[in-house]
Amino acid sequence: MMAGVWAWAQQPPDPGQLKEEDAGVTVDKEYAFNPLQAEKELKTGDFYAKKGAHKAAAGRYEEALKWNPGLAEAWRKLAVSREKLKDEKAAVEAWKKYLEADPEAKDAGKIRKRIKSS
Repeated sequence: MMAGVWAWAQQPPDPGQLKEEDAGVTVDKEYAFNPLQAEKELKTGDFYAKKGAHKAAAGRYEEALKWNPGLAEAWRKLAVSREKLKDEKAAVEAWKKYLEADPEAKDAGKIRKRIKSS
């Protein structure tokens, strides 16, 4: 078992090898602005979202935002994942953060209407 953990720490698997339960693994770590790590987490979240694993996807989008809180795309995808999970309150909060990160987004008007109606 320990050998598997050690191998994971040294060489993380590519997103195609990840399982949904792997997304819930939490490790205390310090976060500093790291757009490359944020993009990596975003892509892993996309992998889970495509599989319909929205809870895992939301976790990866949240992780991406810890590395880059201004990443509008991650806020948008987090909001969509939370909607799929039927967590409207959390979705609205993510939509608001999305608009803060990108107030001139192409879909900003539509999102503002969505927030008002909720």
